[in-house]
Amino acid sequence: MTDGDNRATLAVTRSLGRAGHAVVVGEKRIPSLAQTSRYCAGRWHYPDPVTQGDAFADSVAAALREHRIDVLLPVADITTFEVVRHRARFEASCAVPIPSNDALDQAADKAGLLARARRLGVPTPRSLVVERPGPPPDHDLGFPLVVKPHRSRVATANGWKSCDVTFANDAGALAQELSRRGAHEFPIILQERIVGPGLGVFAHYHRGRLVTLFSHRRIRERPPWGGLSVLSESVPLDPEARDAAVALLDDLQWHGVAMVEFKRDDRDGRAKLMEINGRFWGSLQLAIDAGVDFPQLLLQGIESGEFAPRPPYRVGVRNRWLWGDVDSLLLTMFGGRGAPSDGASHRWRAFVEFAKFWGTDLHYENPKMGDLRPFFFETYRWFRRAAGAEA
Repeated sequence: MTDGDNRATLAVTRSLGRAGHAVVVGEKRIPSLAQTSRYCAGRWHYPDPVTQGDAFADSVAAALREHRIDVLLPVADITTFEVVRHRARFEASCAVPIPSNDALDQAADKAGLLARARRLGVPTPRSLVVERPGPPPDHDLGFPLVVKPHRSRVATANGWKSCDVTFANDAGALAQELSRRGAHEFPIILQERIVGPGLGVFAHYHRGRLVTLFSHRRIRERPPWGGLSVLSESVPLDPEARDAAVALLDDLQWHGVAMVEFKRDDRDGRAKLMEINGRFWGSLQLAIDAGVDFPQLLLQGIESGEFAPRPPYRVGVRNRWLWGDVDSLLLTMFGGRGAPSDGASHRWRAFVEFAKFWGTDLHYENPKMGDLRPFFFETYRWFRRAAGAEA
């Protein structure tokens, strides 16, 4: 596996390690979060795929030979895209259970995904696509406005560039946001802000055939105005979100895992499409704790391609990423670039909710009994970052 500092990598390492598989974890620096797990059987260091894609691929190929790897699982966006770029080289010696190159590329293109969703009748936020840099166009979307580049990661001549999603609270802020954006971030999508809880539909497909679905709602995120889930809860599959996710993934002829993200609009109660992540997701541990072990299902597909009927997953299970939740609280209390203005009462409610450390069926990613070293490692790193000693 790649991306040892990724939360999903830790969840997969624990899942497959407990099942008896030898899990080898790579990262651009050692040690990393998943590499401290008792279930990590081996580790290797690779060049930064952000700036050294070819050297990264050479390192992966060498690790496959050295550790006699049967399955290669990239986890984060950039490593997944680089594995796809060198796919034929890796598949000569092991299985690579990720979507086709075309499907992955089309899912990552947010502007194209909007058009696909509209064709399929999937609800989306009201949006406007700005094709190139320039003054803000006239619009009737209102404020605050979401400013969303067409891709989260863009390949350039100087390596991969990450593109952030921000808010513009008025026309002046929108003009400033568009002016600071690089040409590689265009087209940029301007979207109405959807106020409401986040909703994720997790999926496993095997060669275009749906195997299983799981759903959660995002209770808190980092940043709190939209980002990584820090507190989430397993919920019954919403019929509208389920049908929308299946329609999109069927249309893409998906293979492997995916998460289709929605926000439930408080105004009309409808689930509006946000994006598709064609990889393992940050709150993967929630699905495993609730009874859907996606990593083991993925290997089952490689081994036999046959899947027995599964019992329903448990509803009401909560997963908390503690240090991510601390970050979310700090951003809520003290703000950050692009943050919407929600007022003092909102900050007070956020603090009260954060202080609820115990609850029925509340699980923590870290600390995890029986595998405590990742928690100590994560805590050490959090304090180093807080002190400015680590980027």
